[in-house]
Formats: sequence, C-alpha cells, structure tokens
Amino acid sequence: MEVNVQQMLFEFFGGLGIFLLGIKYMGEGLQNSAGDRLKDILDKFTSNPLMGVLAGIVVTILIQSSSGTTVLAIGLVNAGFMTFRQSIGVIMGANVGTTVTSFIIGIDIGAYALPIISVGALLMFFAKNNKLQNYGHAIFGFGALFYGLELMGDGLKPLRYLQAFQDLTIQMSDVPILGVVIGTVFTFIVQSSSATIGILQNLVQDGMIELDAALPVLFGNNIGTTITAVIASIGASIAARRAALTHVIFNVLGAVIVMLVLSPYQAIVEYLTTTLDLNARMSIAFAHGIFNVAAVLVFFPLIGVLANLVTKIIPGEDSVIEFKPTHLDPIFIHQAPSVALEQAKEEIIKMGEYAYKGLEESANFLNNHEQKHADNALQIENALNKLDSQITDYLIDLASAPLSDADSEKHTALIDSVRDIERIGDHFENIIELIEYKIKNKIVITDDARGDLNEMFDKTKNIVKEAIEAISDMNREKALDVVKLENQIDRLEKKFRKKHIIRLNEGSCSGPSGIVYVDILSNLERIGDHALNIAEDVLGEKIPETVH
Repeated sequence: MEVNVQQMLFEFFGGLGIFLLGIKYMGEGLQNSAGDRLKDILDKFTSNPLMGVLAGIVVTILIQSSSGTTVLAIGLVNAGFMTFRQSIGVIMGANVGTTVTSFIIGIDIGAYALPIISVGALLMFFAKNNKLQNYGHAIFGFGALFYGLELMGDGLKPLRYLQAFQDLTIQMSDVPILGVVIGTVFTFIVQSSSATIGILQNLVQDGMIELDAALPVLFGNNIGTTITAVIASIGASIAARRAALTHVIFNVLGAVIVMLVLSPYQAIVEYLTTTLDLNARMSIAFAHGIFNVAAVLVFFPLIGVLANLVTKIIPGEDSVIEFKPTHLDPIFIHQAPSVALEQAKEEIIKMGEYAYKGLEESANFLNNHEQKHADNALQIENALNKLDSQITDYLIDLASAPLSDADSEKHTALIDSVRDIERIGDHFENIIELIEYKIKNKIVITDDARGDLNEMFDKTKNIVKEAIEAISDMNREKALDVVKLENQIDRLEKKFRKKHIIRLNEGSCSGPSGIVYVDILSNLERIGDHALNIAEDVLGEKIPETVH
C-alpha cells in the first residue's frame, strides 16, 4: 500500500498539537477552579514525606502535568517555602499523579470527543459565572485530548505499511534500550510525558507495536520528562537545583531497575490484561501506573539516602529563609497573655531583621547585578508576607485575652509594627523590580547618581535597624533616634531630587535612568516613613511633621 507521507505528518502533528492543547486547557481549567489552593496544598501538606507524596499526587491530577508539579515544587523550594527534603516526596507523588492521564486515555471515548468539545466551548463562551467558565476550559480540554489522540492515531496507522517502521519495532523488541532512548528523546522534544504515553497507547491499540517493545518506551518517557525540572532549576538556589537533580536520579534509577526485571514485569502486565480483560490502551495505563507506584514504594524508605547523595553531588550551604514562626504557641494566649505577647514580639524582631537583610540584598543587587541578591531579597519578601499573616492572626486571637493596660498598649503597637515591616518588604521588592527593569533595558545610572542611591540605602538600612532595636526593648531613646534619622532621609531625598534635575538639564543622564533613580529614592524614603511609624508605636504618640 502506498503511504501518503504528507497526510500522515499533517494528521499526526495536527493531532499532537490538539492533544497538547487539550492537556493545557484541562489542566488550566482544573487549576483555576482550585484557585490558590494548589500552592497551599504543597505549602501546608508537606510536613512529612508521606504527606508530600499525597500532595504531589493531588496537585498533578489537578494540573494534569507532573512537570508542572515538579516545577511548582522547585519554585517553592527556591522561595524558601519548602525544604529540599520535603520536595522529594512531592516529586515522587507527581510521578504517580501523572498516571491518571493514561488511565483517562484508556477509557477510550474518542467517539464522543467532538460533543464534549462543544459542551466545553459553550460553557467557555456563554457562561457568566467564572467557575462555570473554568469547568468549560476543563471539559473543552478533556474533549480536545481525545480528539487529538484520534487524529494522531489516524496519522500513525499508515506506518504499519512502512518497512523501516516494521524493522524499528523488531529492533525495539530485540534491543529494549533502544525503546528507552526513543521514549526519552521524544518526551524531551514535545515536553509532555502524557503525549508520549498517548501515542504509545494508540500504537499498541492498533497492533503496530508489541507490548515488549512498548514498555521500554514507557520507561524512557519517565526519564525525558525530567528535563523541564532541570530547565526550571537553572540559576535557582542550591536547594532548588538539588530538587531537580533528585527528580532526575529518581526517574533514571527507577527506569534502570525495572529494565533489569523487564521479563517478570511484562508477565505481570500481561496477567492483569488477561484477568481484567483490559484493552491495549488500558494495559499501557496499568503498566505506567504499576511502574510509578512501585518506584515510589522502593525509594520512599530511602528518601534520607537520596537527599544525602544529592547533597554530596551539589554541595554548599543554601540560603533558605525560615518563614515559619517558632515562638507562637497558642497555649499561652489564654493561660499567660503577657508571655504570648513576648512571643509575638520575638517573631516581629525576626521579621525586622529579615527586612534589614532584604534591604542589604537590594543594595548589593544595585551595585553588582548578581541575580542571587535579587533572589534572596524576593525570598525574604515572601517570608515577610507569611510571617505578617501568621503573627497578625496570633495577635488578633490574643486580643480576646485579658490584658493589662500596659500590655494592651504594647499589643496595639505590635500589630501596627507588623504591618509596617511587611510594607518595608513591599518597597524593597519594588526596588528589585526597578533594578531588573534597568538591567533588561540596558539603562545606565551615572556614578554620581549611584553614589546618591548608596548613601540613601545606608541611611535607610540604619533607620530600619534602629526602629527594630527600639521595639525590641521598647526603648524611647532609640525611637527618638529614628525620628531624627527620618528627618535626615527626607532632606536627603529632596537634595538628591534637585541633583537629578541638574543632571537632566546638563544632559548627563537620560529620562529612563532618571525615572528608575527617582523611583528607587521614593521607595527608600517610604521605608523611612514605615520605620518612623514603628518608632511612634514605641513612643505611643504621633510625631508632628514640624518635628521631623
């Protein structure tokens, strides 16, 4: 039979595109329906490795992408919201969660793909409710997944008549490692393990490839999917790079081990196929599921060993900010409110120290443009947001406890101070974004302007340090020093703005550089204002404008 190569390629790649679009829409629809709960699941439910595995499974099912879950985990590790060890369980769970897609494909409802697409499209375009629109995305993606799969299947059918393809399948049966390489390379190229498995399920269903040749492709698929995590970890923190390497080691070792027991593994799959009367697509789904679950069961007790191995391969101390409060014990809220107040104050002091460190990192980023300083500052800003939320909740609960007049005043001061320290984080985050804008657009700031900014940074760091020391001891002298420093910062900002206008008139600086310069000055001045607010909380009074 003559093979129309053009038609075959068009149907296959068109089907592949629709399939990938379906996976994307289904994942996005489910993800949007879940809202911010995905990060919360990974953030809150990874306290131990088992919970991490379960969280990884749930999130992967919701977003329909093991790579997406792994990248999300790496992002949380990089931001300091998850430890490297916690991420190992999530990565293992992601491998199990991704098998759900192959089981969905195994149901084989391709005949209903177009009606499903139409229902999804109607909801997407005509539903007024956002939730219904999100469901529409998911349903549309579900239908597109099967429609794309049908097109790919139609495109691949003529391959059975090509001698080269017949020879290749024979070679894959005789040399299993060839199947591993093909699975790895194809998944690496299309960046979707689900696509590789879907194609494999079609080939087996149509009798174009035997099970013994298909299984190694399945294992190669697991290796190829690790590339996304590796790419995501480039330039990230040491812990994030370790998480990506763990994903690679876990998937490669899993493939190696199962290749060593390929014959009994194949016998298990064939037994299940016969016993449960499975179609060919579902046989591959079971093979995929058994492989990934078995890999987790084998390596789960070895998480500590895996972590130590990866730590030796990627050595070094990682600068992860511990954002979880360590002093907020709820038992003291009603039993010893004054102790609870002191605990909250300790966390606020820690917040203040982070804010000072964030300012330092921002100044370093301005001067040397090293990305690690920006990453550290943003990690600290994330930590400040988390601490702000948890300390504020603790202090709100404490408000219902019986407090003395002095403690009541202190309680009010602490609540206000938490908000001001969190706002300091917002301002140095703005500064990081301004510096990144400057770097991206190749904007040059003159040496004179850079000197002004460094002087302003020094004053701002000093005032934050003094404000935190003031609230630490409720020290009035320190608080009054903050008032004086804030006055100096205000004068400096006015002075530097005038110098900037002179430089503009002389043509020694450009308009874009002036905008970056002035905005950084403005953010530093606002940090000074928040430090003053903290001092006023210690003094128990607002300082008139004429004084500062």
